[in-house]
Amino acid sequence: MKRSEVNAIMGDAIKFLKKMGFYLPPFAYWSPDKWQTKGAEYQEIVDNMLGWDITDFGSGTFEETGLLLFTLRNGNLSKEQYTKTYAEKVLIVQAGQVTPLHFHWHKMEDIINRGGGNLLIELYNSTEDEELADTDVLVSMDGRNYLAPAGTVVSLAPGQSITLFPGTYHRFWGEKGKGTVLVGEVSQVNDDNTDNRFLEPLGRFPEIEENEPPLHLLVTDYGKYYCDG
Repeated sequence: MKRSEVNAIMGDAIKFLKKMGFYLPPFAYWSPDKWQTKGAEYQEIVDNMLGWDITDFGSGTFEETGLLLFTLRNGNLSKEQYTKTYAEKVLIVQAGQVTPLHFHWHKMEDIINRGGGNLLIELYNSTEDEELADTDVLVSMDGRNYLAPAGTVVSLAPGQSITLFPGTYHRFWGEKGKGTVLVGEVSQVNDDNTDNRFLEPLGRFPEIEENEPPLHLLVTDYGKYYCDG
């Protein structure tokens, strides 16, 4: 992805979040120069990958296959000083924009439609060799639990949520014609480097072509600008 594209996506996201009345922490808006003035007291942000995460999963077509996330809080399974057992993210999902089929080996998560359009989620169990199973899948939505056929697509309207268990393949997108979706994620500790199993091999974090300066830093930019990193 080009940095100019990332900056434009980030700028649109800030406008959308403001429209939806959702507020990010101050570090979301720090410039690269401001990051270079920050000391060791902000190491948690870097170590736990808090902040902006924009990916096209290597597709080259963000609006068709892509996702914007902002990690608000997170623990860290590999560092003893971070004792949080939970994580929280906000996601922005455009109508028709797909996040490909994947599951997590360890993380259980709740996906919540916080407003905007409808979020569609396709569900499968995984087999022992991590392929798609044809067995009924457990759907757990807002206190209702039931079994549904493999490949069922669940629709979440604003206010609705679903629990996704480890090993459950899921793919999601905004329903076409219904507008952009503001999505919340509340989960166990998140590790995007080790706990994502995509059905088809793809790139979780994009390589960035630096054709202009960053508006704000992505989580993968911290090593370049944070002096104590």
